Amino acid sequence: MPELPEVETVCRGLRPYMEGKILKNVETHRENLRNPFPPLFAERLTGQKINKINRRGKYILIELSDYTWVMHLGMSGKVLRSLTSHYTHQKHDHVVWQVDNITFAFNDPRRFGDMDLIAKNQPCLQTRLMALDPFDMQAEDFYNRLQKTNRPLKASLLDQTVIAGLGNIYVSEALWQSGLSPFKASNTITKTQTQNLLKNICEVLERAIEAGGSSLRDHRTIDGTLGYFQHHFKVYNQTGKPCLTKDCSGTIKREVQSGRSTYYCPTCQKK
Repeated sequence: MPELPEVETVCRGLRPYMEGKILKNVETHRENLRNPFPPLFAERLTGQKINKINRRGKYILIELSDYTWVMHLGMSGKVLRSLTSHYTHQKHDHVVWQVDNITFAFNDPRRFGDMDLIAKNQPCLQTRLMALDPFDMQAEDFYNRLQKTNRPLKASLLDQTVIAGLGNIYVSEALWQSGLSPFKASNTITKTQTQNLLKNICEVLERAIEAGGSSLRDHRTIDGTLGYFQHHFKVYNQTGKPCLTKDCSGTIKREVQSGRSTYYCPTCQKK
């Protein structure tokens, strides 16, 4: 599933072409994605001015004249851009729209993505309970949230009500960089460790955003190119490779944790 860097990459790609412009010729090519589209979805979007494109966790929030257009990429969703109004529709293009003479398409083979329209000044239910992004989180708040549970640290970092935007890839990378075990009980982490972990989460995310995200299967930037942060993984999907921590002789191991793959070095990421 696209995580914060992949979603941020999409937002940064859309802003220069969409902000301040008018939505035209919005079309839906099916009745639903993960959930049904709101009533008169295409008709309500057409003619709206795009004021601002924001990101909240893994959600894209497009502020319009009368609505907030909420977009989630799901497992395989991507937004493609064509610098011409003569766009050749691709298989799995479920929503298509134009801005000036530029065509955009929401393409989602697995249809786990989602879209909604929220009336202006109404709360966004999708993000209502979400914690702050790592870039906005204060270490003290982060520490207090972790102290409330004895769940494994990795499980807490994947919980969007603890910290927003993280998924399996960047949690694994940040825990390795911090020398913390994914199996460590969350409420045993110290304030110093919490501060260092938050710093490393932000550093990993910033490097991933700079690289255009990670393209393991479906992620593309809006011009169709691949992200390349996957070429810089230190631990994720690196099973059997030597740990790159200085002076560590360990080997990266994969274990299943809560039904998901966890990658870590058992030598330098001890509980």
